[in-house]
Amino acid sequence: MNGGPSGFHNAPVTRTFVVASALLTVLLSHSLRLGLSYEDIFEKFRFWRLIVSSLAFSSTPELMFGLYLLYYFRVFERQIGSNKHSVFIVFSMMVSLLLEMLTLTYLPDPSLKILVSGPYGLIFASFVPFYFDIPVSSRFTIFSLQLSDKSFIYLAGLQLLFSSWKRSLIPGICGVLAGSLYRLNAFGIRRVKFPDAFTDSLSRLSWPSGNSRQTSSSANVIGSIPSYPGHQVEGDDFFPTGVAVQEPLESAVATLVSMGFDSTSARHALVQARSDVNVATNILLEAQTH
Repeated sequence: MNGGPSGFHNAPVTRTFVVASALLTVLLSHSLRLGLSYEDIFEKFRFWRLIVSSLAFSSTPELMFGLYLLYYFRVFERQIGSNKHSVFIVFSMMVSLLLEMLTLTYLPDPSLKILVSGPYGLIFASFVPFYFDIPVSSRFTIFSLQLSDKSFIYLAGLQLLFSSWKRSLIPGICGVLAGSLYRLNAFGIRRVKFPDAFTDSLSRLSWPSGNSRQTSSSANVIGSIPSYPGHQVEGDDFFPTGVAVQEPLESAVATLVSMGFDSTSARHALVQARSDVNVATNILLEAQTH
């Protein structure tokens, strides 16, 4: 399961976050004691550690699994757009940090004087929409165990969750709680948006895309295609009369379905995009803004 088209196409916020996390981990992990501790925050008032502990991983294995999961979860930015995904990132990290600090304050456990460092809040908050919104596209059996294409993501999450036992388990649970609050629309958070200039600035940080001109052209020509999960449209609304229609590959349809689009809209978008998954993704995302 790869989360759709490779690279960070249509996911500039995720790209910026992944790069920042990787750089901070490399620069600070060997020179600074990473982690969120009661002493640093409540006694020495080192509030800058809140930012560092939310981005930089404590070790190389945690970095590898963490970046893999962050990279996969770029699918949600493609699905809901960069603006709303930015709100999700900020909300999940802030709520997770608050819960972690409450844990450090009120949980009388000497082994929890310091929690593991890294964006555990965001990663495990993302498992909530992953569980509910990403469908299973294939199943298989290994040694009598029934698995699906989603199993590998869960296994990577479990590895990260128990990497430092209680020190990593607590941030992971806090992240799941934060993701659940977002899904329940606590405080009306799902209606919040950042100024467009914010996400536009992140988009300009992305590497140029080789098919950007084609994508823009396709989005402008096609216009608005209903692509909400569960909402389907008739084929006559998509295709001009007299144009030959080539059936898209099932693997391409499955890729778009794994991103949360319904199969009918995904199939129509792929036909319009001539089986280019990247262009079809843009067509579907463009439709969600109308």
